[in-house]
Amino acid sequence: MTEDASKENLRHRLAEKMAGEITLSDKPGEALKKWRLNFEIAQTDISSYLGVSPSVISDYESGRRKSPGTLIVSKIVDALINIDSESGGHKIHAYEGMLYSDQVSKAVYATYEYTYPMQLAKLATLIEADVANRGVEKPLYGFTVVDSKKAILELSSHEFQKLYGWSTERAMIFTKVSTGKSPMVAIRVTNLKPAAVVLHGLSIREVDPMAKKMAEVDRIPLLATTMDLDELIEALKHYSQYQVME
Repeated sequence: MTEDASKENLRHRLAEKMAGEITLSDKPGEALKKWRLNFEIAQTDISSYLGVSPSVISDYESGRRKSPGTLIVSKIVDALINIDSESGGHKIHAYEGMLYSDQVSKAVYATYEYTYPMQLAKLATLIEADVANRGVEKPLYGFTVVDSKKAILELSSHEFQKLYGWSTERAMIFTKVSTGKSPMVAIRVTNLKPAAVVLHGLSIREVDPMAKKMAEVDRIPLLATTMDLDELIEALKHYSQYQVME
């Protein structure tokens, strides 16, 4: 397969994944918003690309407008991918091979996707965490609990990005950390950034000042918690189940 054909195949697979998730979601507007945030593209940029009013995109995302059909979803997805492609395709490239490999799965304790987003304050309450850096708050559409030693020592930067699954709008929870510096260094050198980072097993006083500084530079919320890991996972899992029941 030529390089151009490979790129086109990746774009096609990614578009299918995005469109399928949006179309099949109980809340397509929320799913649409999640992908737009993943690509870090403003509503005004999509509307300009499509030649529609910014309020159209806003109304779809908020649910004020009737759920978009497959044709409209396809156009919006294509707009996201094309806009990213025209600016270098960094997000598209970062999603390449995003499905877990065996090596990556060994570093993951647990991972969940939320249909409805969780706010940072809710996350901090559920896992009894202190905030080391406020950063830019984003809605959290999931979480991944990672063995930091395996992730940092055994994974390449490309494999490390696979830890996000299909959404970067999630909390990355790193276990087995001594100061919190190593996970933040690993995040700094990758194209994708999580919506929040949680350092498990550390009190806020034990977080390395350099870790806080890197979180500040990347504008990533940084939290620390000493909550029992099984209890932490159960609390976040319960939130997921509660949202489904709602």
